Amino acid sequence: MEHYFTDRLHHELRQQVRDFAEREVRPRIPAMEDSRTVSHELSRLIARQGWIGVTIDPAYGGMGAGHLAKTIVIEELARVSGAMGAMVQASQLGVAKIVHFGSDVQRKTWLPRIASGECLPTIAVTEPGSGGHVLGMESTAVRDEDSGDYILNGGKVYVGNSHVGDLHGVVARTGPGSDGLTAFLVESSAPGFSLGEQRPAMGLHGFSFGELRFDNCRVPAANRLGEEGDGLSVAYSSSVLYGRANLTAVSLGIHQAVMEETAAFCAERERYGRALGALGTVKHKLGQMQSRLMTARLAAYHAVHLLDQGLPCDAELMNAKLINVEYALDSARAAMEIHAACGLFTDRPLERYLRDAFHIFAPAGTSDVQLLRLGELALGQGRGQWSERLADRVRRPEPSAV
Repeated sequence: MEHYFTDRLHHELRQQVRDFAEREVRPRIPAMEDSRTVSHELSRLIARQGWIGVTIDPAYGGMGAGHLAKTIVIEELARVSGAMGAMVQASQLGVAKIVHFGSDVQRKTWLPRIASGECLPTIAVTEPGSGGHVLGMESTAVRDEDSGDYILNGGKVYVGNSHVGDLHGVVARTGPGSDGLTAFLVESSAPGFSLGEQRPAMGLHGFSFGELRFDNCRVPAANRLGEEGDGLSVAYSSSVLYGRANLTAVSLGIHQAVMEETAAFCAERERYGRALGALGTVKHKLGQMQSRLMTARLAAYHAVHLLDQGLPCDAELMNAKLINVEYALDSARAAMEIHAACGLFTDRPLERYLRDAFHIFAPAGTSDVQLLRLGELALGQGRGQWSERLADRVRRPEPSAV
């Protein structure tokens, strides 16, 4: 893959992912819906396409295609399966911590394996007692003076790719306060590491977002990400720069699927001797849905374009996540109203889209959190720009001569 991406290559990437999703993902959806558990086989198959490495530098075997290309990949997978869009977005979130804070050795060790699909990474921050309040976490990492290893105890919940991940980016407490958090790369084979039972969820069937447990889990000092005290930066930067953009892409893919399904239903269904879509009230709802989708798409791609340029865009990423989540839910509700009773049965995918869409609301900050941060920005109380601080690490390489 070249070090640059043009509009033509973006178009080709979209078609490539869409063809794959229709051919390989769609036929597996009934089985995933029936089992309501993680799809190891499909997750690995997607990883082997190289798409987890879309933002990884070609020097480490990645595509080096940037965040706009990453958005295309996630959107097109989520258009067919929100679960598989979520799988890729969670893996990409796991990439962020190594790209942003990994040492040269850690990057050389892990990024090629991730890019090839050999390794699926995660990031684990949330805990049962603290939720999204990062500073409230209680999991600990204590240095063993004899070996130099760290001993982790505690647990994490709602970890994307929990039951299919190979390398978990875990933030734990090494001291008091905001400077007392440190991040580690914890392999799933580490002594003292275990998984909680995977619980059936409302939607995203085929995706796992479960519990990690650490019982005197021994982690080599070489697996520490950055310095002691960098954990808060690892958590926040990954969430802001990758998490919000990735979840925006999942919502956008689901939204696109809702629009396509509803338009097709309105064309094939008849009322009063003509297509349902010919009715003025239905056409009005379709127009609202189309407007929301277009606005959401503009917000999503504008934000990641700025991110690729290394420009300040924390607010645009917040707004993109807010708009895409809320608009996807609004359109899904309107689509259910148009489908009426037909939308309630599983022979049509709409009820799956609605269930999946609700899963994207909370991660990387609920809509209330995004509004709170945007309100602070309006009042001149912004908290700094991660997109500025880490611009050199998120900026897409400049195009070479075509």
